[in-house]
Amino acid sequence: MKLEKTENLQENAIVVAVCTKKGDGVKRKLDEIKRLSFSAGLNVVKDFYQIIKDFNKATVLGSGKVEEIKNYISTCDEIIDVVIIDYALSGSQMKNLSKELNVKVIDRVGLIIDIFARGAKSREAKLQVKLAQDLYILPRLSQMQGTSGRFGSAGVGMRGPGESKLELNRRVIEKEMENLRRQIENIKNQRQVSRKERLKSSLLKIALVGYTNAGKSSLLNCLVKENIYADDKYFATLDTTTRKLYLEQGKYAVITDTVGFISDLPHQLVDAFSSTLEETTDADLILHVVDISLSNEENGGKEYQANIKVTNDLLDEIGATKNRIIVYNKADLLTKPIILKENEVLVSTKTKRGIELLLGIIKNNLFK
Repeated sequence: MKLEKTENLQENAIVVAVCTKKGDGVKRKLDEIKRLSFSAGLNVVKDFYQIIKDFNKATVLGSGKVEEIKNYISTCDEIIDVVIIDYALSGSQMKNLSKELNVKVIDRVGLIIDIFARGAKSREAKLQVKLAQDLYILPRLSQMQGTSGRFGSAGVGMRGPGESKLELNRRVIEKEMENLRRQIENIKNQRQVSRKERLKSSLLKIALVGYTNAGKSSLLNCLVKENIYADDKYFATLDTTTRKLYLEQGKYAVITDTVGFISDLPHQLVDAFSSTLEETTDADLILHVVDISLSNEENGGKEYQANIKVTNDLLDEIGATKNRIIVYNKADLLTKPIILKENEVLVSTKTKRGIELLLGIIKNNLFK
């Protein structure tokens, strides 16, 4: 007997990890999509995965896997509100899966954009997220109009910044995108003026980067002795936060916390948050924050090493400085000692271990 579901309760979700290439770690992908779902406010009831060699063009997943998920939904004691597919689906694939499973289906891209919509606080972040949503929705519009009519127009995948509902009208969206681009361009121009003023001041610039949830905001709090918002969720902070960091003998640097990186970041969001990446390309020094507690073996390496590669690849792609310090965070959760290389430091933002040592390394890198 299924339990009745009332409005405004947490949505129940099934997540499906899709492994499509050699080196895809099933556990890593499942852990990540479940963590993303948690960050979107979902209750994950069950997870599935499929290693795909030959794509089903209609549904991505094989017919057997679709049937398995369908059977689970029909026999589950909980009412399943949404199925999250850890893959970028086309509009038709989303519609076909939704029809087969008789439940709302959201893909990885839609889920991440939804999390960004929940987390956007400043005017700029809200504009950037809204543009990313419109870029995502437009090619899928007819399919989304169909599924939203069957499964409601609320909940995950249907939220705009500030919890407003998304508009599903082509002409309205196209006009809105034009207006959003104009507003974002104005903000970028204003920021360029501020950046030029900052450059004139000859202040050194530091950027905090790293995989999402590595502890960047917590590290910023430790370094500048403030209490900036930090949470144990993916993309808890979306706006760049800039503070002055005292170094020595009246010398300061400007330190900026950036949005977290993640594998397969939707290109709509890379474009929309280009302002965050601009802060990184301007930096004299990069603090690359890594969650060292992610030490599970995966494809011949540790999970945190895979996160380092994702971040480094993106940094190299945007032309960020090679002057980088690896900051291994969450040392308090380590069970075994690690060997550190040059420009690597072990810290714990929880216990403040290694913070003074890190400050010394920052000075050496900025004043060498």
